[in-house]
Amino acid sequence: MAVSSTRASSKPLIEKRSIDYIPETERHGRLLSQFTLWMGANLQITAIVTGALAVVLGGDVFWSLIGLLIGQLLGGGVMALHAAQGPKLGLPQMISSRVQFGVYGAAIPIVLVCLMYLGFTATGTVLSGQALGQLFGVSDSVGILIFASVIVLVTVLGYRVIHFIGRVASIIGVIAFVYLFARLISQTDVGALLQIRHFSWSSFLLAVSLAASWQIAFGPYVADYSRYLPSKTSSVKTFFAAGAGSVIGAQVAMILGVFAAASANGQFAGHEVAYIVGLGGTGATAALLYFSIAFGKVTISTLNSYGSFMCIATIISGFRGHLNVTRLQRLVFVLVIVGAATLIALLGQHSFLGAFKSFILFLLAFFTPWSAINLVDYYCITRERYDVPALADPNGRYGRWNALGISVYVFGVLVQLPFIATKFYTGPLVAAMGGVDISWIIGLVVPAVLYYVVAKKWHSAVPDQLILPVEQDTVDAQPSRAGRIQAV
Repeated sequence: MAVSSTRASSKPLIEKRSIDYIPETERHGRLLSQFTLWMGANLQITAIVTGALAVVLGGDVFWSLIGLLIGQLLGGGVMALHAAQGPKLGLPQMISSRVQFGVYGAAIPIVLVCLMYLGFTATGTVLSGQALGQLFGVSDSVGILIFASVIVLVTVLGYRVIHFIGRVASIIGVIAFVYLFARLISQTDVGALLQIRHFSWSSFLLAVSLAASWQIAFGPYVADYSRYLPSKTSSVKTFFAAGAGSVIGAQVAMILGVFAAASANGQFAGHEVAYIVGLGGTGATAALLYFSIAFGKVTISTLNSYGSFMCIATIISGFRGHLNVTRLQRLVFVLVIVGAATLIALLGQHSFLGAFKSFILFLLAFFTPWSAINLVDYYCITRERYDVPALADPNGRYGRWNALGISVYVFGVLVQLPFIATKFYTGPLVAAMGGVDISWIIGLVVPAVLYYVVAKKWHSAVPDQLILPVEQDTVDAQPSRAGRIQAV
């Protein structure tokens, strides 16, 4: 009873922790919440648009669907491996990078991750602004500002509210997508679209890349939303709960996008929200669909903003030592993050589709190597044996800068340059690949293999067991024990 009471009292509506370790007495939640959170995060308009890109940019329906599914499974596996770290470590995802890069060195990939989530928040806000503008009869710019206000509120409230919103969004999303699919099938000859099969390696690989990059992009913050689960939670079950929710949700949304774009006769690009809602009807039905689109974006945009907040706090704490973030400071952080994303959304709202494709593929080159290094280290080198207290100590086990991890990371970024195909930069080998960006494959495989080889030989001393901070109630119960850590 005492433990249950303690846990109940440790779950305030407004989250009190930020990047600190989550003590066992404050752990809560079920694996189902991982499934619904990531299902709700993916059943949304941006995923529809991402799937549509496979057709808008030249692919046929049949091979685009297969390519997207393969990409979901590959990228979803990477994403879910990160999710499984949360319950074991009780920490936000990016803090664990200090094992591979050093307490200061981890700031290198984290800064780039912050930029990525800033961009994702901005692009999502554009589509949500369109939906709210139609729903309330105001301009898209006013809709963007309304949506930004909601994101600030939910992000400040934190973990519990985010998971609640995820559950609601998954229910609304399932209802909305079932209805839209029914309307689409009634208006479109789906069988005829599936019969058009013109296989092209470039279009097929583009579909795989779009889906894989979508899933891998969750990697730098997915553990943020599993870190409150009890530490004894099965890693395998966490993997499948988060991975299945994300893969199923994204694939369903992208399938709708593929069929919508294929049947749109060129009317989809530039009018994504209006076209999708138009499939469902007008009047009250359209209003409900606009609401579901906006609500669906609340989950993922909040995840992006919350993840950005965690990343910024992690960077600051690395150089300043332990960081206690007050609720006022949290509010200021969130206002700055969402404010910057909103400004980008307002300035770039009229050139969304092409910019979005370039954005997601370009940024993969900078954090895909991070993902490869982090996963290889956690599962193959240290094998979950982290010294969590040392993550906050520049003079401790992991040091300020880890030259090995940083060097492999930089090499992992550079080795992708010949294969990148974006508006920002196109590599010299892209033409030989049919114009398709396969840099994410190079960025996963090469750094993973290289890090495994060199870390096996030169990695710093690994603890015999996972070392966690001593929880206060344990210290109070055993006053004679002076240690600062406990091994499990």
